[in-house]
Amino acid sequence: MKLIQTGLPGCVVIEPRVLGDDRGHFYEAFRLTGLAGLGMSAFVQGNVSRSARGVLRGLHYQWPNPQGKLLSVVAGEVWDVAVDIRRGSPHYGRWAAVLLNAENRRRFWVPEGFAHGFVALSEQAELHYLCTAPYDREADAAIAWDDPALAIDWPVARPVLSARDASAPRLSEIPRDRLPPLPAA
Repeated sequence: MKLIQTGLPGCVVIEPRVLGDDRGHFYEAFRLTGLAGLGMSAFVQGNVSRSARGVLRGLHYQWPNPQGKLLSVVAGEVWDVAVDIRRGSPHYGRWAAVLLNAENRRRFWVPEGFAHGFVALSEQAELHYLCTAPYDREADAAIAWDDPALAIDWPVARPVLSARDASAPRLSEIPRDRLPPLPAA
């Protein structure tokens, strides 16, 4: 397995070692002991999201009760984004993006304290992700995907959005106590 650093400390792309021949291929999709240094704890929930081309989901986060997410695409292709929204972070408001698809088999680790979103680039895209905490409706929150202060370079000009994502506030409009702090050192 190869770890590829992004522009955001803590957010990492994980590239598996693939063994293959004319019969097919095999790769290890996950091993906690190999990733313990990244701050992953036990996963408690797994989700699958299927989206049509141009569907943008996000930017979502939970506070309190944050979730870390280990994301991978099992069919199609997505452009996946993480945004540092931790109060007091030197990287606050910065984002990193990675192309995930069924062919590159990469996974993206988005730790607690980051907002997450993605846009489907293929006709259909199926995203699988493991979460470090269960979904909490009361803690669920969103940030505007097109917040000009974030200046995310989405590869789709007019994405298909849910009503919730279309009306999400800008990061600057969210009260500080509704954003996660930096973890204690």
